[in-house]
Amino acid sequence: MSSTVPAAPESVFTYGAPQLKFGSGASDEIGYDLSRLGVRRVLVVTDPGVAATGLPQRVADQMERFGIEARVYDGVHVEPTDVSLTRAIEDARSSGPWDAFVAVGGGSSIDTAKAIDLLTTNPGELMDYVNVPVGKGQAPSEPLKPLVAVPTTTGTGSESTTICVMDVISQRVKTGISHARLRPTLAVIDPDLTLTQPPGVTAASGMDILCHALESYTARWYTTYDRKTPEQRVPYCGSNPISDMWSEKALTLLAGSFRRAVRHGDDVRARADMAMAATFAGMGFGNAGVHVPHANAYPIAGQVKGFHPKDYPGDEPMVPHGMSVALTAPEAFRFTFEASPERHVRAAKLLAPNAGEPENAAEFLPTVLTDLMRDIDMPNGIAAVGFDDGDVPDLVAGTMKQQRLLATCPREVTEDDVAGIFRRSMSLW
Repeated sequence: MSSTVPAAPESVFTYGAPQLKFGSGASDEIGYDLSRLGVRRVLVVTDPGVAATGLPQRVADQMERFGIEARVYDGVHVEPTDVSLTRAIEDARSSGPWDAFVAVGGGSSIDTAKAIDLLTTNPGELMDYVNVPVGKGQAPSEPLKPLVAVPTTTGTGSESTTICVMDVISQRVKTGISHARLRPTLAVIDPDLTLTQPPGVTAASGMDILCHALESYTARWYTTYDRKTPEQRVPYCGSNPISDMWSEKALTLLAGSFRRAVRHGDDVRARADMAMAATFAGMGFGNAGVHVPHANAYPIAGQVKGFHPKDYPGDEPMVPHGMSVALTAPEAFRFTFEASPERHVRAAKLLAPNAGEPENAAEFLPTVLTDLMRDIDMPNGIAAVGFDDGDVPDLVAGTMKQQRLLATCPREVTEDDVAGIFRRSMSLW
């Protein structure tokens, strides 16, 4: 008669964060910061819209007085794809070598710079490093060059994290690369750079901040995992006392600033609080992890049909990342409620301190979320961005490929669970 010995529970959590420079005018000091690293040749990575403002060129020009040569690459694709990242990598390889990289823009620019840094310092091609089962999940063998992240939108938290996100066009799925070496060396947060962010972008990217904070706060607690060996440790280690601190602070800041930043984009205080919330949430989820809403977001974005959001450039179909995360969040948190009721209630109270708690505590957080989404003009569920019941099987298949994220969920997630969340998310109110 055989018996199995239970694995020992985990007793260790990890925490990592970039160096941080925050405040009005912080972006004017990047040349000095790079000079302290002995850098002589820098690639500034941005998208055409941000490039048109002149900001990336100003960042490049300030480096000259420190003896640094800088070139601007403005070919970033908003919501990067494996094709756009490969194109950027090839450009950087052909024009290199580079001592460092500076990303100026939203999460798309920062993630593109991470991919460029990885593939100009390490052998192989992009799909070698993309998370399994979409890619090979290979870890980098060589150190990366310094990366300075300068966000001009408040949302992704990419300036704090170890993640690079992309659409893999051939598989119609959004996925990413995750490794501690992708974390930027320095995050330069200058709230002044976000003042021109339009309402629709502020709303969608703000929902990304919010879901980062909520998902990491409700993630599986780190001691519930099996014990890992040192070489098995990954950046997403589950919720823990340090990530909780950042998530709670982010929720508190969002409670007082989110609606106002959407409605009054020139409110400097609201913009600064949103920028700080994005950074705090990034420091939380970049270590604890995210779960169901983000796992669902990847197929929503990857399988988009004809929808195009207001205030975003161009006219090609897209569901912005923060919007795609938000659309199933209320139902996802109904699903996870039973795993940690007190955390879900606490999160709702932080986000809506003046709201009365309903008789059914499981409805508190979903109700707070849907009220906010209505107020900032988010679409009313996934049907509003073009999906119907016939799309659910393909959406579920895309979500189930995100096992790195689903492993962080405080409950086991089955295909039937995900299908139910998608169907109940067709219309949220």
